[in-house]
Amino acid sequence: MKWLTCQEVTELFSESLDRSLPLGQRLSLRVHFSICKWCARYKQQLLFIRHAVRSHPDELVSGDQPVPPTLTPETRERLKRAIRQQRTH
Repeated sequence: MKWLTCQEVTELFSESLDRSLPLGQRLSLRVHFSICKWCARYKQQLLFIRHAVRSHPDELVSGDQPVPPTLTPETRERLKRAIRQQRTH
């Protein structure tokens, strides 16, 4: 098992969200996440964003619509609550 750098871990974990990784790479990620609090935090942030996007696909802006300048107050509050919940877990 090869020791991965933080940059390799972030790239590999991002890939793992799209495809299945071989056992050796999954183990390398797991070991690194257990040792490196910064990469573990990055993993949690990516998973949080992925969950938020999947939970509210109807609120995503499609490519043919203009990007709104700000979030709606309701969306802003929902994100604040979700972040607070994530911090307590």
